Amino acid sequence: MHKWWARRPGCLFRSICLYSLLDDPEKVEVYEPGENETLGDFGGGHSDIENLIENVDMADPESLWELYPKDVRIGDKKILDPFMGGGTSLVEASRFGVEADGYDLNPVAWFITKKELEAGETSVEELEEAFEQVKSDVADGVLDYYKTECPHGDHDADVMYNFWVKEIDCRSCDHTIPLHQDFRIGKGRYENDDKYNVLCPDCESVFLANGWREECSCTECGYEFVPEEGNVDYGDYICTECGQKYSITEQIQEGEEFGLRLYGLEYYCQHCDEQGESKSTVKGYKSATSEDRERYQKAKQEWENSDSLRQFVPNKSIRPGWKTDATQFEGTMPGNGNLPRHGIEKWTDMFNERQLLSLSKILEAIANLEDQNVKEYLLLTLSGTLRTNSMMVGYDYSYNKVVNIFKSNSFDPPREMCEGNVWGTEYGRGTFESIWDMVKRGVEYANAPTERYVKDGDTHETEKFSQPIGQNTTIHQGDMRLIEAENEYDAVITDPPYYNNILYSELSDFFYVWLKPMLEDEYDCFESEHTPRAESIVVNPASNKGDEEFESELKQAFSRVNTALKDDGVVAFTYHHSSSESWGELLESLCETGFEVTATYPINSDMNKFMAGESVSFDIVIVARPAGDRQPVSWNSLRRNIVRTAKQTHQRLTENRELSDGNIGVIEMGRAFHEYSKHHGEVQRDGEIMSAKEVVEEIYGIIQQGSDIGEVDVFLDLLEIDDPTYNDLNMLTRGTSANPDEMKNMLLYRMDGGEFILGTWQDEKRLAYVQERVNGDGDNGLTALEKAQFLRHRYEQGKSIQNYLEKWTVSDDLRELCVELAEASGDDVYRRILGGDRTIGDY
Repeated sequence: MHKWWARRPGCLFRSICLYSLLDDPEKVEVYEPGENETLGDFGGGHSDIENLIENVDMADPESLWELYPKDVRIGDKKILDPFMGGGTSLVEASRFGVEADGYDLNPVAWFITKKELEAGETSVEELEEAFEQVKSDVADGVLDYYKTECPHGDHDADVMYNFWVKEIDCRSCDHTIPLHQDFRIGKGRYENDDKYNVLCPDCESVFLANGWREECSCTECGYEFVPEEGNVDYGDYICTECGQKYSITEQIQEGEEFGLRLYGLEYYCQHCDEQGESKSTVKGYKSATSEDRERYQKAKQEWENSDSLRQFVPNKSIRPGWKTDATQFEGTMPGNGNLPRHGIEKWTDMFNERQLLSLSKILEAIANLEDQNVKEYLLLTLSGTLRTNSMMVGYDYSYNKVVNIFKSNSFDPPREMCEGNVWGTEYGRGTFESIWDMVKRGVEYANAPTERYVKDGDTHETEKFSQPIGQNTTIHQGDMRLIEAENEYDAVITDPPYYNNILYSELSDFFYVWLKPMLEDEYDCFESEHTPRAESIVVNPASNKGDEEFESELKQAFSRVNTALKDDGVVAFTYHHSSSESWGELLESLCETGFEVTATYPINSDMNKFMAGESVSFDIVIVARPAGDRQPVSWNSLRRNIVRTAKQTHQRLTENRELSDGNIGVIEMGRAFHEYSKHHGEVQRDGEIMSAKEVVEEIYGIIQQGSDIGEVDVFLDLLEIDDPTYNDLNMLTRGTSANPDEMKNMLLYRMDGGEFILGTWQDEKRLAYVQERVNGDGDNGLTALEKAQFLRHRYEQGKSIQNYLEKWTVSDDLRELCVELAEASGDDVYRRILGGDRTIGDY
């Protein structure tokens, strides 16, 4: 229903609840969805549920899975989520009928979860009436700001997206240069899906070209250009008049300001649609005209004259933080932002005047609603609309849609901006109307949830469950370290802070400042100017918090969890981070606060999560329980136990199940953590006590010793996959000695605009890397793969390879790799390089 960062899918938390809470068959009731009757034919009742529970086994956990699509109720259970975030754990727990408490420091997270849990008792009809009232008040007026002349007749069409570009004056000749990285507008659709819409840099016409990486000729003025070659080279602009090349950042720091130019738009024409015109006529791209620019100026003037509407927009200074202005703080960490450098000092600076006018009119109409509950759902809708309706977003040329502001969990002002139709037309992403549809579907689901499941390879959906979402659930806004409960909860199911991955407090201010005016008189947590930051458990130089502070505060959190948990309770949570050091800190925090890790399970979830364009390396469910007495042990003895346990685990997992080596490695790691947890603080090596971080490093090595798989092996596996993705890479490297970062450094893969590109001999960047290695190293340090790819390229170019073969050592490894490359890629040229039975040298 609303954005929250690193949100896990409901199916994950439903599974965790199912396996964590079913331990007493006498307190379990199972209903068939849609019938609301206890299953009379469930294999004999409670006795068989008891068998299901008893038969759950790490190597074969399927027994409970037949309950997944059933309406399962569990009595006399109470759970806690101390870091509830977007509330998914509480939503799923409420479906089992258990009592649940949730805590979160962030008011935005609290508000989102509040509306999710109240949705089950909210009338869809009342919501629809409220939406229709807002629509009648403002929709037509807002839509008038987003009209354009249809290129196929004497009538208006709706604007889906307006395309803007920053421009700057050349420091040498004063020519105004639009800062286009390239001249793409959008990929062709329908019968033109093999072409690209591009912008002519000479006359600003928009036309269809055969491609954007090759030279084309403008259909209007005949100008010849390569759309890939824009006016920006990395951080420098290139003047099209005098050829001056200069740093954009330096010129801005010297006092120059950006201008903005509306240069194109995407439209949808309802008139042409009703006349039965072709899809490519109904929806397409066009150049911005003087009338389009005048329409914007009219909206801008209206906004400047609308004093009464300004109370609804956050014309307040942006609080300095690592994501907003890292220059004010000491320390180093990825994701540092500098909004002032881009002229953004207030929250309203992220929006243009037409957006502020449209958003404030919708907010005014929402404020006039009488019912507080339905008002808040419309406010939630408006807040969700902000993600795609600011001047902080661009356009995805490959998928023909606007991107959202948090695609990289940072504030990254683009040079080319996409202004969407705020209210929305028939097509378009992230509009108020489309977000409303999403919120309404959420409320409908909460009233009568269903479940999806897989059977015989197909996805099915159950009938509606009779119990709505949110019953018996209480949420609190505040620091979970102040929870007073003792020995109260049967389970703690959560998604804890992830080191420095996401700075929730800084990012959520973007929503908070818009929500505050309408909520500050209703809820105390919205009285402050900003979201709480000092209490956040995170690594953040802007809060003067580093590794030590994070580890200390995480220990405080787990200690409070241990106090609140019953002696026989269970903690289950998800965690993701790539470094063994962060895993060591996590294990240290758990063990120091009286827990032992009993299992870890690999998962694939949060599929849209990207950190700087790439997924993090591990997604794992961790299960922990209060620890017993810990006994001293030598490292050598413990190591033997860990090796023995890992081998036994591997054998059990491979006997009955088809799991990848990476997934098996994750489970082995959990068993190894369990062995260590029983002796935390008592493990001695050479007379010294080993820390959890030191043990984790050793465990990594033990698990990986079972695999000789390296970077080249993973590359060969990826070659065999049609259209491999980063998720494939992530899966294949788990539990191996292959390092994704090392593969990236070797250009065995790269990310380009979210696209995963494998470093084959045909990839120009991989080839340039290999060529540089060949020129620089000769035979010293060159890998067999680098030699093979270089020879393959020379063969393609019809160039001699003999001189290289004479100075290189032609090893058996190279011969074998060429065969493997041929088999993995289907490229028999590698075999021809081998020359059949001949050696490479003979060839």
